[in-house]
Amino acid sequence: MCLAIPGKVLEIVDERRQIARVEVVGVRRNVNIGLLDGEDRPQPGDYVLIHVGFALTKIDEAEAKEQQRMLEGLGQAYRDEVDQIRTSNIN
Repeated sequence: MCLAIPGKVLEIVDERRQIARVEVVGVRRNVNIGLLDGEDRPQPGDYVLIHVGFALTKIDEAEAKEQQRMLEGLGQAYRDEVDQIRTSNIN
């Protein structure tokens, strides 16, 4: 199963390469924000949905919390996705 997990943008670490540091369930990882531009371009403090190292869309904090609650209810599929986040790294 493929899931998009919400994360909070902490900082833009490489503007040229479009990489942001994001916190997802207590794990901090770099993700690519290149798919988002204009007013959808995330800034520190914004929330995004992340899949395979890419931010897919910007969402508000309420949506992020609701999405997180829903995903936690999926059980093992969610835990597997979180494990992949823990072991991934984009430099």
